[in-house]
Amino acid sequence: MDGIHGWHAHIYYDPATTRSAAERLRAQIGARFSVVLGRWHDVNVGPHPQAMYQVAFGNEVFSELVAFLALNRAGLAILIHPETGDELADHRDHSMWMGDVLKLNLSVFQKSQ
Repeated sequence: MDGIHGWHAHIYYDPATTRSAAERLRAQIGARFSVVLGRWHDVNVGPHPQAMYQVAFGNEVFSELVAFLALNRAGLAILIHPETGDELADHRDHSMWMGDVLKLNLSVFQKSQ
């Protein structure tokens, strides 16, 4: 994978209604895969328009983890994007969605690049 140094999956949830589903998915991911589980963000942060947590992972687990997420996301929206060093392009041009496609606030990247 030329130019891809790793991946992020952003798991979106509603703190009032779907956090328990997000917690179950997070526990399953942590038990099955060699990943870095990011902090819970119950409020919007960065470009993300909804509560979420991040899962950082390497190229070596991409196919297995993405397949797992496709079958076990429990209705949660998930953004998956590569880490190439260009955050704007990674989130805007090179990303893929599972479930609902949410509108990201990409202006946070445009100001810094």
